[in-house]
Amino acid sequence: MAVQKVVTYGHKALREVCTDITDFSKVDGLINDLFDTMYEFDGIGLACNQIGINKRIFVVDLTHTEECDSPLVFMNGTIEKESGSCVDSEGCLSLPEIRINVERFDTITYSYVDENFEKCTKEFSGLLATVIQHENDHLDGKLITDYATPADLLKYDKALKLMKSNNVK
Repeated sequence: MAVQKVVTYGHKALREVCTDITDFSKVDGLINDLFDTMYEFDGIGLACNQIGINKRIFVVDLTHTEECDSPLVFMNGTIEKESGSCVDSEGCLSLPEIRINVERFDTITYSYVDENFEKCTKEFSGLLATVIQHENDHLDGKLITDYATPADLLKYDKALKLMKSNNVK
């Protein structure tokens, strides 16, 4: 269990589509690392590729709200159904200091494997649905900047270029 480095905009891991987990015997340590890292950086969600690992898993903790009473683990998830619409300003640990207004579905039905390695299909709404969609986007190689307006991109141009240049090898 250890805090990992969060990769930032421009890192190739953030644009790769993550692969399903097939061997669940080794994910406990990874889950702990994801939670440790998310808490260290004051996040509410963290996808595995944000620590440079190409696996379809993310964690969420909204216990500070009334929507959730325990931290959650989502493995091999897919959105099955969606409805409604909401727009909110989103941040991202891989895009520090950047906020983008993103339109998301207000309610989703999500199929996944939980922390007990049980297959689940549940309906989520509100902030929890937004966070799940945000983290699921990461697993599909998509970032909040993909939703940005030209004005957003202009506003954050310098910061994005700096992050990208720090990830060029």
